[in-house]
Amino acid sequence: MAPVVEELKVVPSPADALQAFAGCDGLILFDSALQRDRLGRYSFLSADPIATFEVDRAAFGDTPFESVRTTVSQLNDRFSLSRLSDLPPFQGGVAGLFSYELGGCWERIPRNGKDEFELPDAWFGIYDWVIAWDHLQNRAWIISHGLPKLGAPIADEFQTSISDADPRSCQDRAAAKIKAVLARLSSANAEPSNAGCHKTSQDVPESELATQHPLAGWDGVTADFSRDEYLAAAARVIEYIHAGDIFQANLSQRLLARCRFPPTELYASLRECNPAPFAGFLAHDDWAIVSASPERFVRVEAGVVETRPIKGTRQRRTGPEADLFTRDELRQSEKDVAENVMIVDLLRNDLSRVCEPGSISVPELCAVETYETVQHLVSEIRGTLKQGRGHGEEKSDIWSLLAASFPGGSITGAPKVRAMEIISELEPTVRGPYCGSLFYSGFDGTFDSSILIRSFVCRRGWVQCRVGGGIVAQSDPAAEYEETLHKAEGMLRALLQSGLCQPRAK
Repeated sequence: MAPVVEELKVVPSPADALQAFAGCDGLILFDSALQRDRLGRYSFLSADPIATFEVDRAAFGDTPFESVRTTVSQLNDRFSLSRLSDLPPFQGGVAGLFSYELGGCWERIPRNGKDEFELPDAWFGIYDWVIAWDHLQNRAWIISHGLPKLGAPIADEFQTSISDADPRSCQDRAAAKIKAVLARLSSANAEPSNAGCHKTSQDVPESELATQHPLAGWDGVTADFSRDEYLAAAARVIEYIHAGDIFQANLSQRLLARCRFPPTELYASLRECNPAPFAGFLAHDDWAIVSASPERFVRVEAGVVETRPIKGTRQRRTGPEADLFTRDELRQSEKDVAENVMIVDLLRNDLSRVCEPGSISVPELCAVETYETVQHLVSEIRGTLKQGRGHGEEKSDIWSLLAASFPGGSITGAPKVRAMEIISELEPTVRGPYCGSLFYSGFDGTFDSSILIRSFVCRRGWVQCRVGGGIVAQSDPAAEYEETLHKAEGMLRALLQSGLCQPRAK
């Protein structure tokens, strides 16, 4: 069954469409806010999923994807869902959040650190309707399969509702959903949107927070490390490296500010201050994720897997000649190149667990990409998922790929498991969504995902973001600390523009 499609005569920006749907539960946006030739062609927005799934606290041995894998399979069997090849790739399916701690399902990682905000380790929904943009063509469509509501959270009784649903009524439901989406967009154009329509909950008192330290140079922003504490933790990572435990670990600090601000408006500020090809937004219940991520986690198209790790960062300089000098300096840095290559090897190993032997390649190694405030070294690794043709060989899918590779190696370290243990030991607060992922997975298995860096988490009267960097044997702890502040610059600009912090007078 092909979806019902209606092209929009007037193409709204993804940011304006987000404001139009503020207050809808499960509101999710994948936004190519920084559009480039190879990245950032498509954007997608949806809300009101027909079913939801949640993992509250991951435990080793959990199988967090079995329910959604079964449900999507049943939907495909019942409705013969198909994808239109001439439209953007996500035309409905599963989308949502994986937090960093979801990795505890597959590795025995201690869950240390304080968790005042208690976001789920995973939350995702099955989405029926989608607004899809093709920025290359400057066109947009509303797409719907007209699937029935299954309920939330998913349970065994909903399997009966899938089997009893009448496929003949899907077109009528799809037409009604498209009409409702059009009405919402039209009313938003005619009058101010209800951007503040977001559930709130009781604020976390400051007395319940992990120890906070004023952030140098800023009023209204604190961190869970002081500068001296971060330097000591970085030095401890280097000791672990010299002892032979690891080659590298990613060490981060959490920045925190007061916020009773509509998350959609915070997203608008962040999008303006720090545009990124894998930007995104997710709001459910009383929490929201506001992201300007520059980094893809994994993408799957027609069985081909692609991942694009970032390792190596320099702050941009004023003037084109100085910027070129920074680019050359980054490209020629033995430390940064070695760090990037180390993570490429780690990811090749992760992908080899679910990809065809001999299919993994590295088409791009240590290329420089430029963003609003920093430049990064980026590599690309590709492989082909196992097709299950051999005797006794299982076929790989996106869910087995995630179990083999989550969380991404570029934000953990190498070897991954030991690096994650050290992160858990040294960081005073849990990561939550930081270094997790926003993702979508189409009904046909098409998949794309970001790594949640340069991202805000809004809940309980606060907005937080984490910034970090990879520590290696040659690292200078003071320089690593400064690098985290360079990465935070675009985030702090967004807070400043939203009136949530101020530069401290010297």
